[in-house]
Amino acid sequence: MSHSIEEIQQQFRSLRLTETANYLPSLIQQAESEDWTYQVLLKQLTGYELKRRDEKLIEKRLKWAAFPSYKTLDEFHLDEQQSLSKRQVNQLKEFNWLDQLYNLIVLGPPGVGKTHLATGLGIEAIQKGYKVSFISMGQLIQTLKTEEVTRKSQTRMKRIRSSHLVIIDDLMFMAMDTREANLFFHLINDLYDKASIILTSNKGPNEWGELLGDPGITTAILDRILHRAEVIHFHDDDSYRMKHRSSIFMEESVQI
Repeated sequence: MSHSIEEIQQQFRSLRLTETANYLPSLIQQAESEDWTYQVLLKQLTGYELKRRDEKLIEKRLKWAAFPSYKTLDEFHLDEQQSLSKRQVNQLKEFNWLDQLYNLIVLGPPGVGKTHLATGLGIEAIQKGYKVSFISMGQLIQTLKTEEVTRKSQTRMKRIRSSHLVIIDDLMFMAMDTREANLFFHLINDLYDKASIILTSNKGPNEWGELLGDPGITTAILDRILHRAEVIHFHDDDSYRMKHRSSIFMEESVQI
């Protein structure tokens, strides 16, 4: 490698164009072999830098989102579902609802794909430029309760409040005391008209009052969540895990 190319690479790094600096030798070689004009070379350099920056931003946002696993919508077993059509999934992937600050409430028993659908939509949203946070209800309550005393919880809540889409998994899986219900209400109030929320739950909104305890808080939370919301309700027949569960028996599995 000539000294002049090394100098140019260092200049690119000084300008914080690290990806371009690393790519420069092979790009110059390609430009010489294909007789590129200066304009084509510059376009390739800037295009590569922008592409790598976008890729690194997506990687960072995927890490910050804290998904429990990497499950895309392409892996979602739509053929196993009776409650959601391909057309509806495609509509969700357009994210007009996210731009309009709609919420999604995904209901159904365990194993029907609620978390997979929510995660897949979250990953797709990140790839389209949105900021997303994923957190289970249990983790959320614990993080809210420790926000004032731990830096980790403060950082997590800051990311959640700055997200375009917040996914809360297993909503209402446990009863809350008054303090927990108040903390949850204040978060929902903070996100109202600023972000969209996806909630997954095995209990319908009509049952949330039993777990929140306070009728006033329940009404206030429901009012903000349901103001602009779409409800997707999976049923027992949609359970992928039950249809494809492994058996310890060699013969046909025991009927349940």
